[in-house]
Formats: sequence, C-alpha cells, structure tokens
Amino acid sequence: MRRKSGFKFIDLFAGIGGLRLAFEDTGGRCVFSSEWNKFSQQTYEANFGDVPEGDITKIDENEIPDHDVLVGGFPCQPFSIAGVSSKNSLGRAHGFEDETQGTLFFDVCRIIKAKKPKAFLLENVKNLKSHDKGNTFKVILKSLREELGYDIHYKVVDASTQVPQHRERIFIVGFDSPTEFEFPTLEDKRPVLRSILEKRVNKKYTLTDGTWNSLQRHLEKHREKGNGFGYNLADRKGIAKTLSARYYKDGSEILIPQRNKNPRKLTPRECARLMGFPEDFVIPVSDSQAYRQFGNAVVVPVVKEIANSMIECMQTGKKRITIMDYVK
Repeated sequence: MRRKSGFKFIDLFAGIGGLRLAFEDTGGRCVFSSEWNKFSQQTYEANFGDVPEGDITKIDENEIPDHDVLVGGFPCQPFSIAGVSSKNSLGRAHGFEDETQGTLFFDVCRIIKAKKPKAFLLENVKNLKSHDKGNTFKVILKSLREELGYDIHYKVVDASTQVPQHRERIFIVGFDSPTEFEFPTLEDKRPVLRSILEKRVNKKYTLTDGTWNSLQRHLEKHREKGNGFGYNLADRKGIAKTLSARYYKDGSEILIPQRNKNPRKLTPRECARLMGFPEDFVIPVSDSQAYRQFGNAVVVPVVKEIANSMIECMQTGKKRITIMDYVK
C-alpha cells in the first residue's frame, strides 16, 4: 500500500517509470517527468495517466515545478576534461557548464542548479565508473560536489537479492547538506528464475529452427576462437544473466530450455517480473519495444529500498558533523 504523499519529485529520462513507481511507493508525488522516446511515452501514459515532456535539452529548467527530490537514469556519454589553469589563462569558463556541455548530464546539472532539490538519485550502468578511462565519472563527481555543492554517496548494487537476475547498476545519491546516509543492506530473498516464469507461453516465443541453428553456429565459432560469446540457456533454479535492451533481437542472453523443443525467449510479462514491476503494470507496446523498455529499466524493488533510506535521512534530519561545524 502506498503511503500518503509527503514529498514532491521529478522523473527525468523517465523511460517507462520504474523510478517513479519506487518513489511513489515511498510516499512521493511526481510533479514533472521527461522522456523523449515515443514508445516509452506510450507505456508511461498507460500506467501513470500523463505523457512525459519530450527532449530534456529543450526544456527551460525554470519552468520545471519546485520539487524535493530529482531522480533520473541519464545516458552515459563521454566528457572532455580540460585543465582549469589553462582555461583561466585564456579567460575561458570552466566547471560543469564547460566540461559537460553537449552531454545529457549537463541538463541534470542545470536543473539541479536552478531548482536546488533537497536530494537526488541518479542511476547508470556499472561501467560508468570506468567509462572513458574514468574521466566521465571524475567530471560527474566534480560537478555534483564542487560545482553544485552536494554531499555525494555512490554504490554499485547487484539486484540479484531482489529479482532472479544478475544486474549491477551504479546509484549516485546527493543531499544539499552533509548527511549520514548509508545505502540499505538488501534482504537476500534468494529468488529463482522459475518463480517469474509463466505456466503457459505462446509458441511464438519459441525460437525458430533458423534462429536456433544460427545461435549454435555462432557459439561454436567463438568457442573455436577461445572466447565465451554466444547464447545462454538459463537455469530455472538459478538466476538469469542481465536483461539488455538488445533482447528483442534473438533473446540469446536469457533462453529458457524446453523439453523436446527449441528454447524460448522470455515473454514481455516475464521481463517485467524480472525487473520487479508489479503484475498490473500495463504493456501497451509491441514485444520488440517492450523488450527494449524493460532492458533499459531499473529494478523497482532495489530503487524502492534506496528511496526509503533517502527519505528517512531527509525526514529525520540526520546530518553529518563536518569540520566547519566545529569552526562555527
């Protein structure tokens, strides 16, 4: 049961609303959302009753409603790290407005700068930390800490304790003042893949002979080269590999074995369950679009636990004492 709304939040790079689901379940009320993909907009509207605004780069940050929390899963893009001293000598600007210009992270920054939310949660792939030899993450932390003045916490979290899928994502949490925030310890529910599988599945999800033979040839080709690329037959009693946005192509990373049949792909509903979406979540788009959408989504139960910890910190006012407090 959702608690009475106690805070306002905005949902950027909203996708199909996984972050929104988590923060609404934590007691929040969404006052603004943005998502450019028209198919994701369709799914979002079918489930939340409103269509997200489009291209974030064209949205005036000053027209976004005031909010307590900003959430978003921004795309990973390379940044150029320029030397501040050399820019100063040339009389040029530096900081996130210069270093992140042209990236979608810049739009997150300009909105935070203009609206000054009490907190934010940003989500991305695990490899964000190593992207562009670590330069991307360096600029992100510098922008959020030094330029915007937020207290930053980050952690790579594996969702396999909550859903039967190995899925590591990095979460970046920020507060407008030093805060004693700790990422929650997730209860290990030890879910297994068979718990999310449908009992009756349309035969259209079974691989054709052509696709199945092609995957087997592909696997053998790479095996001869000594690498591990190829398809993966999932263990019903274990957990699946990471569901990706390319799953619509052939489903090779998560194939369900079938007795006396070719293996099959997951159904869109099974993908929804694999990401922790509720059973009543509406899937109004084609299978191909649904696979893309769930492959790009967040694992809702993981985000809900993080959201709970964030809101608890905000409501209880757990502040971390800094050296400046002693100076005062």
